[in-house]
Amino acid sequence: MEMESDDNSHYLLYRVLGVTDTEGKLIDEYQNKGRFLYKYAGSFLEEATILCFEEKFPSAKRKLRIPNKLGTRPSTFEIDCLVGKEAFEIKWRDATTDGDHITKEHTRVKNIKNAGYKPIRIMFYYPNRKQAIRIQETLKTIYAGVGGDYYFGKGAWKIIKKKTGVDLLEIVEKIAQSRRK
Repeated sequence: MEMESDDNSHYLLYRVLGVTDTEGKLIDEYQNKGRFLYKYAGSFLEEATILCFEEKFPSAKRKLRIPNKLGTRPSTFEIDCLVGKEAFEIKWRDATTDGDHITKEHTRVKNIKNAGYKPIRIMFYYPNRKQAIRIQETLKTIYAGVGGDYYFGKGAWKIIKKKTGVDLLEIVEKIAQSRRK
């Protein structure tokens, strides 16, 4: 394993905080596994969702970039999936807790609306932490303020089924169940 040859001198600080070297090694291993899992779980669900839209709507466009006409950073915003005039932002979950995230998202949603599209956010799993939940509540208000839609949790799975006819939740559950065997 690549981590076996890592410099572990930072374990000194772990020990200062009462964490043993054995625990420190496990923390580092699980942190790396967590980063990998979060990245690929999100990519998997986003790709599966886009495929549902593309199956139902062959003219759907993926990863469309629009210019940021309300600021300089970033210079463009990405629409995960565009179906007609509906611009879908697809998230498996979003635990972001900083104010910059709200500002960027607000600018993104306004740019999408100003480009003639309806912004729609689909987030399958709602965050657990209070600050992240407050940010999601703010984002929900931002979407509503421009005539967009915001779906999360069960509502996210339901809107995919309603719009595409694909029961993505059932498919994902079957795959997960097959992995248990």
